[in-house]
Amino acid sequence: MRRAIQRRDAGYDGAFYFAVRTTGVFCNPSCSARKPHARHCVYFRTPSEAIRAGYRPCKRCRPEQADTLAPDWIRPLLARVDSGDGERLTDRDLRAMGLSPFRVRRFFRSKFGMTFQRFARQRRLASAVTHIRKGLDVTTTALRSGYESISGFESAARRAFGTSARRVTAVQPVFSKTINSPIGPLLLGANDEGLCVLSFSEGRSVAANLARLSRQLKCPVLAGPHELLDAAADQLTEYFAGKRREFDLPLHYPGTPFQRAVWSALRRIPYGRTTSYEQLARAVGRPGAQRAVGTANGSNRIAIIIPCHRVVNKSGKIGGYGGGVWRKEFLLELERSAASR
Repeated sequence: MRRAIQRRDAGYDGAFYFAVRTTGVFCNPSCSARKPHARHCVYFRTPSEAIRAGYRPCKRCRPEQADTLAPDWIRPLLARVDSGDGERLTDRDLRAMGLSPFRVRRFFRSKFGMTFQRFARQRRLASAVTHIRKGLDVTTTALRSGYESISGFESAARRAFGTSARRVTAVQPVFSKTINSPIGPLLLGANDEGLCVLSFSEGRSVAANLARLSRQLKCPVLAGPHELLDAAADQLTEYFAGKRREFDLPLHYPGTPFQRAVWSALRRIPYGRTTSYEQLARAVGRPGAQRAVGTANGSNRIAIIIPCHRVVNKSGKIGGYGGGVWRKEFLLELERSAASR
């Protein structure tokens, strides 16, 4: 790490961050500011960790942008992928755009839980599925979505859906996207039945969440657009601004009868209020089953909207949280402040 800092190696931006004890500032490895002595440096995995430790972001290299979904350097690439023309971008193309393929791969693994090429393939397939759902024939769809041949499109459809391209409309995929929020990127997933995932998007957990969701719902998960994802993003923006207390989105959360009872009870906890595991156990008719309730609470796949963050210890202490205690504290304080207005 020290060598990367000395070389101002941008290839390591996003891999780690260094803070300087004497100045209270943290930076990207590539920062052009004067390099501090090694004994004054402390290292962090994410900007959020550095901020929680009391350091402020450098105004020169803007390391806090790494906690956003689309820092300035990656936006032209995302725009090209989202253009919908199925363009295939190679490492040579990335270099022509002034981008390091290594840095791009690390960014997509961190934010989306997959490589850039896999992300681009999923967007291409999601675009094709949308075209077929609108009645476009397979041949036109394949060409419009960037596939080099009909057989290539057929192979991609069979790998993802287990069926031919003509029959993909019979399969119910989950479409996913990642959005920005004040507590870091959020991963959203939805199908035609409702929103089925809202989780904190951090590195390997993204891929794990998507794989687990695919197994649980027995369907493929694709990075791609869906109207419910846009609606959820809009309502979450209002929520974080303190302007929304309830969500009116259709939700799809299959589980055991007990899990669904717990998740339904969570949705009844009033905004700006908290409850204990003991009270939640009584609410579902299982007094004394606090441990089982805690397990079901931790299995919630739709954070914030199914507000598992509103459950605290009986003593009033905040307790644990799958997204990190600091996020739980942020959400509870947000709701308390908005509810008191």
